[in-house]
Amino acid sequence: MAAPTAARPGRTILVLGVLTALVFGLIWVAAPDRLGEERLSAADKYQPRLGLDLEGGTSVILTPRVAPGEQGEITQDNLDQAVSIIRNRVDSFGVAESEVATAGDNIVISIPGKQDRSILDTVRQTAELRFRQVLQTAAGVPVPTPTPTPSGTASPTPSGTPSPGATTSGSPGPTESTESRAVPRALQAASTPGASASATPTPSPTQVVPQPSGPGEITPEIQQRFAELDCSDPEAVRQALREPGLDDPDATIVTCDEDGVEKFILGPAEVLGTDVDTASAGLQQNSQGVSTGGWVVQLDFTGDGKRKFGDITRRLFSEQGDLNRFAIVLDALVVSAPTTNAVITNGQAEISGNFTQAEATDLANVLKFGALPLTFDPGEVQEISATLGGDQLRAGLVAGVIGLLLVVVYSLLYYRGLGIVTIASLAVAAVLTYGLVVLLGWQIGFRLSLAGIAGLIVAIGITADSFVVFFERIRDEVREGQPLRVAVETGWARARRTILAADFVSFLAALVLYLLSVGGVRGFAFTLGLTTLVDIFVVFLFTHPLVRILAGTKFFGGGHPLSGLDPERLGATRGTLLTRPPRRRTAAGPKEA
Repeated sequence: MAAPTAARPGRTILVLGVLTALVFGLIWVAAPDRLGEERLSAADKYQPRLGLDLEGGTSVILTPRVAPGEQGEITQDNLDQAVSIIRNRVDSFGVAESEVATAGDNIVISIPGKQDRSILDTVRQTAELRFRQVLQTAAGVPVPTPTPTPSGTASPTPSGTPSPGATTSGSPGPTESTESRAVPRALQAASTPGASASATPTPSPTQVVPQPSGPGEITPEIQQRFAELDCSDPEAVRQALREPGLDDPDATIVTCDEDGVEKFILGPAEVLGTDVDTASAGLQQNSQGVSTGGWVVQLDFTGDGKRKFGDITRRLFSEQGDLNRFAIVLDALVVSAPTTNAVITNGQAEISGNFTQAEATDLANVLKFGALPLTFDPGEVQEISATLGGDQLRAGLVAGVIGLLLVVVYSLLYYRGLGIVTIASLAVAAVLTYGLVVLLGWQIGFRLSLAGIAGLIVAIGITADSFVVFFERIRDEVREGQPLRVAVETGWARARRTILAADFVSFLAALVLYLLSVGGVRGFAFTLGLTTLVDIFVVFLFTHPLVRILAGTKFFGGGHPLSGLDPERLGATRGTLLTRPPRRRTAAGPKEA
């Protein structure tokens, strides 16, 4: 019986070598040159990133309060919902082994590494997304207001800014420090009961303000607040709008864009973040479907949201000027205010705003999991030390080394020469797994915790099990009298189905555990699934080709007693079976004495 034809085993091993080299090459590309304040050396780039328990990280306490314009109180249900949303946001950054938990009425977020503070800024966003019609726009600076003088004349002075030239009866007039901006005071004054135009004169507009056909109305009070608004510090505007009643979704508001270049009067919110089904980051495309290179956040609305969005674009499409625009408002500031060039009824929209890829991805992750039910005031951000010391890490590594040595010793004692294949295969699997752990650490934020190390140790047994199945199939074929080369191919054809079935079950268990768990258990499941996939690659691209190569050698193919494939020791049913054909016997009879 001839051995089945197959690809050259040397080429197959070479393919695995190229893939391994590619993994380590991608590490150099994926790893940044700097990490926070520190510059990464070549050795640092090729080290795995560690979890909270092994490295420590950054922690912040979020103190909740009821969102502006909302009624009610802080309840455990609201806290649990906020924890769930924040945990989903954190997990969207990768298997980072982060922790999100409640501590009394506060939420504590702990993220590994000193360089990941930006994640904290993302996960604690309220993420109140609202679509509002633009009623009026202007440059993001206060409009000069007439200031009465004793002589009855008025000199225009911007509200909330110094007035070096304004004097009264030859003496210096009152001025204000540039450190005290007019934004919070103007907004609060406009919303304070009893505030009137006499306290702060209403500027006379130079043009008639068009009133929208839809919801929303520009009152003199709104117009006054709009004139006084200073957008030079957008974050101050955001904080001011968090005061109760100033960012009411059912009211007309004044606000700025995120860059502070433009200020807006916006109508009531007509589409809310709860109407968004999902969000994703992608490259912006023009009408011909060609990418423009800019990053945007693409939104898909729910059924009800699709109807609302269709109604607002249908109404705005017939408007002119500013009234033709709708503003996408996130946490009180405008991130984008496009014009309405068509009626959008497919429930798809995009947010553009000169985003980088990271910014677009972060915003999409925040919007995908919904707005937080509470507004949070960030507490002190502090560094936390590793929860486990170096002793626990060393103990875990020692346990892994002991397990590996036991597998090697068992393989050499039971399989003799074939044990070399086991050692070589485990070494290749270890190198490939290490490279993938480091690469995924830089690429998706995976961090190796003690639970993840446990998953790697368990994987040693899974990988060794594949070798046992393959070797036993070969030995069964040798026992039945097959030549070694034929036994290798026939045994492989039978063993690979068993190997794939066993690895599929292991991977399925790891996948279910990963999807249903949080924290360190996810790290264990991730490494277990990763090493299961590595096992398949190593068995198919290294172990099988290597055994085929060894079957052609005199030591293994000739059935040496130390090879582990000696037919006599295995109890072969038919004579001595060699890979090479036996010597030809001559036709002459026995030699006479």
